[in-house]
Amino acid sequence: MEDDILPTLYDYLTFEGITSGLSDETPQFSLNKKPIKLFSGALHYFRVHPRYWRDRLRKYRSAGLNCVETYVPWNAHEPEDGRFDFGRNVEENELSVFLDLEAFLKLAREEDLLVILRPGPYICAEWEFGGLPSWLLRHKDLKIRTSDSKYMFYVKRYFKKLLALVEPLQFTKGGPIIALQIENEYGNVKEEGKPIDTAYLEALKHIYRENGIVELLFTSDTPSNGFQGTLPDVLATANFQEEASVELALLKAHQPNKPLMVMEYWTGWFDHYTEKHHERTVGKFEAVLEDILMWKSSFNLYMMHGGTNWGFMNGANIFGTGDDNSGYQPDTTSYDYDAPLSENGDYTDKFVAVQRLTAEYNELLIRQPSPPPATFRTAYADLDIEGELSLDDLISQSEHCIESAKPISMEHLDINNGSGQSYGYLVYRKENIDIAAGSVLKIEGHVCDTVVVLINGKLVSKIFETPEDLNGFGYWRQKDSTLNLGDDSYTGATLDLLVENFGRVNYGKLYQFNQFKGLWQGDVLINDKVITDWKLIPLEFKQKWTKSLNNWRRPTYTTGPRLYKAILHINDELMDTYIDFNGWTKGFVIVNGFVLSRFFKVGPQKTGYLPAPFLHKGQNEVMIFEHFRPNKTIGFCTDPQYDTIGDGKILRGLLS
Repeated sequence: MEDDILPTLYDYLTFEGITSGLSDETPQFSLNKKPIKLFSGALHYFRVHPRYWRDRLRKYRSAGLNCVETYVPWNAHEPEDGRFDFGRNVEENELSVFLDLEAFLKLAREEDLLVILRPGPYICAEWEFGGLPSWLLRHKDLKIRTSDSKYMFYVKRYFKKLLALVEPLQFTKGGPIIALQIENEYGNVKEEGKPIDTAYLEALKHIYRENGIVELLFTSDTPSNGFQGTLPDVLATANFQEEASVELALLKAHQPNKPLMVMEYWTGWFDHYTEKHHERTVGKFEAVLEDILMWKSSFNLYMMHGGTNWGFMNGANIFGTGDDNSGYQPDTTSYDYDAPLSENGDYTDKFVAVQRLTAEYNELLIRQPSPPPATFRTAYADLDIEGELSLDDLISQSEHCIESAKPISMEHLDINNGSGQSYGYLVYRKENIDIAAGSVLKIEGHVCDTVVVLINGKLVSKIFETPEDLNGFGYWRQKDSTLNLGDDSYTGATLDLLVENFGRVNYGKLYQFNQFKGLWQGDVLINDKVITDWKLIPLEFKQKWTKSLNNWRRPTYTTGPRLYKAILHINDELMDTYIDFNGWTKGFVIVNGFVLSRFFKVGPQKTGYLPAPFLHKGQNEVMIFEHFRPNKTIGFCTDPQYDTIGDGKILRGLLS
């Protein structure tokens, strides 16, 4: 229960006016000349439906946190070259609903939280391409994350737009922002025998200052990896999960007269497809957090609440160099992270641990709200499939068809106002081709990232059954992969190669950001003869296009790529739910035109979180695009399901 006698955080900090911002000039932080320890938690506004922002922020404050940290994803805010979106372009950009950064920052202020802002331009975050826009790849010889003038031209242009919005919301101007990060873990790009591009970091610092940013600047890296990504006059902060004393001792030695700040204390971890869902025990989590506090260090919990990689926005990891895609590891749509607040906002045992430790180590007597009530969910009745569109049907309604002598990448298609294709699927179609019985199709190089083969609309690829299938044709691991096209012969046939971007890599060395998607590493051959003169048909599944689809057929449930539609009727109160992917193989789900979640039977994610704000009373369209073998119904459940490791617990009731 709130104690109205106590001041709010902002009352305490500003009752005599504002004369200065966050200072790192002594071994303890001060803000407006008042001593403060930052108890912060990460919340990515673009991963949480905006109708739930206030709920999540209030839960942060009720846990004893006094600060929220967020990244800013460039690729969402500038989806096409020169077209910016800060939350007011819903008709043209389905992600726009998440992008009102100004509203989020003001809401944090209303909920009595300070803000640490990490604008990038690269953010990692397990987000598609680390937040970088894919259209940068269209520019030959442009060197991402360096001081290269071609790259910096676009960084400066974007930051000018972004920082104009941010500048009035700085703490010293009455807003919530107390600190901004320069790039993100830049020390991790260090390559053997090559110097780090500190001129790049200096250039970003200069951009901040020339655009009116006056608050404290910082960098963040893991101290035991060295301090390659730092600048001499900028606060260095630490990222880690274990060995707090080791990491903080190194940070203290690096800058003995500065405050200690753990910018990323990893509360859990993210999931790749084929893995088990990561769960880290509350005991381990609590012990390291207490070590951090005993060092008198400030902290930011990464993540306090993970949220969701909506649509096609999941990132990936990779092991390999150059064009080698064999070590590719796509992330799941769920970004639950085993955080103190789960993907759907449920309290967990870690939340209770945060409450306890902040109460014990907090030195400020300020007002703290009670935890908001839990958000309850429902399991809607199973839906029968009512309509179906084949791949041919989708192609016939596509907006673009590009002719090309050879296969080219998605990024190099001349669509989206010269920005290429960022997300979704691309069909490589060869018409009027003769195919002899027993022919062998070969794709040179690696597929980026999956491919399904059809002849005359009939599936030829093997239906996915087990994780071992990832080592064969149709996936990213095999180089120069081949597929026997079967015992039938064809005259004047249509050959379709449906290729999926499964998420661009968000982390790695600079050479690993060569993130072209589609078929681009070589030719496509049949019986060692190069096939030329292709038609390229992008299927981006943008909301406006998806809602316009027509000529639905009665469902046949034929194997192969198809889009299925069902209708969810809601007459009662709208409630959160989960879509159950049991019985489906691989693809994604769309709700009322919005691409909600990927699914893949390899796990660990077995359900897709569907927040109530995506629904409305009356008829709701639920579509599923399936690569291989469909289910005949779409099911729902109240709780997430994962293949799991660990013993994390969810507490759904109201905490006090």
